[in-house]
Amino acid sequence: MRAITVTPGRADSLRLVDDFPEPIPDEGSVLVEAVAVGICGTDHEIIDGDYGEAPPGATDLVIGHESLGRVLDDPSGSLSPGDLVAGIVRHPDPVPCANCAVGEWDMCRNGQYTEHGIKCLQGFARDRWRVSPKFAVRLDPSLAELGVLLEPTSVLAKAWEHIERIGARAAWEPKRVLVAGAGPIGLLASLLAAQRGYELHVLNRSANGEKPGLVEALGGTFHTGSLPELGMEFDIVLECTGAPTVVLDAMCQAAPNGIVCLTGVSSGRMIDFDAGALNRALVLENNVVFGTVNANRRHWERAAEALAAADRDWLARMITRRVPVDRYAAAYHSEPDDIKVVLEFPH
Repeated sequence: MRAITVTPGRADSLRLVDDFPEPIPDEGSVLVEAVAVGICGTDHEIIDGDYGEAPPGATDLVIGHESLGRVLDDPSGSLSPGDLVAGIVRHPDPVPCANCAVGEWDMCRNGQYTEHGIKCLQGFARDRWRVSPKFAVRLDPSLAELGVLLEPTSVLAKAWEHIERIGARAAWEPKRVLVAGAGPIGLLASLLAAQRGYELHVLNRSANGEKPGLVEALGGTFHTGSLPELGMEFDIVLECTGAPTVVLDAMCQAAPNGIVCLTGVSSGRMIDFDAGALNRALVLENNVVFGTVNANRRHWERAAEALAAADRDWLARMITRRVPVDRYAAAYHSEPDDIKVVLEFPH
């Protein structure tokens, strides 16, 4: 069986293994044949040796957490052979903490969760993989290979759920949304904003490639430059870059009672800013800033519904490169106009 592996903590250890062991039943009763795996910044950081943790007793980690496959067998009968599914990435900690105990492993309090392709669980970049039925999410079969977008969409489904829950604290009629960043997360955040009927604005560093057209196809307005230059306030801001200056600008451009959702992970770079002025603005305007990461099953199911309702041509334009597994190195080499790169497993 083919698998893409790394030795965690060792830079540039990425390789294709042709004789990787078949998944054992202890990994889950649902046996799945891989169709595709999406590639994101987390994969690149693991390849660089920044983090990643192999399963107990193993030295190598199969990477890949954005999965898509077809069910080969499910003894439980909850899924049927041929069903298109994705595997949920995070599993609850064994304690479990209060959140993991009720299925909200995305909000794990003690950090002992595990994650496919990232932390202590083998990933999905292999010919076949197994999961428990409760960690397999069925997709609309008409999505076909576009279903590989489910994992990043689940992150945004959670973000929007939390935005709406926070908004329910008081009378609130949001109209204008800003998404900072037009990478995969930003574009999927924009898709979910458009599905909710908001006035959409997307700010990105450059206007190269498909990104402006994808935003315009959603009925949104694409901007470049800095956020203050836009000259408007926003009821909802989704910050999807992690760039420190953009994060601060996003907090400052929220309208009264506005909500800022941070989805990007910042580098350790320090910048100077007036914390007192930011505090004053947040307090006097009743604004909320919160961070979000990962997703639980409820969010995965809502993400599946969002993708099923999306225009297939629009989703297909997000996938800018499809690379067969035997050319795996090319898939993990970034190109200037990449949005979403997908590693395919032909059988």
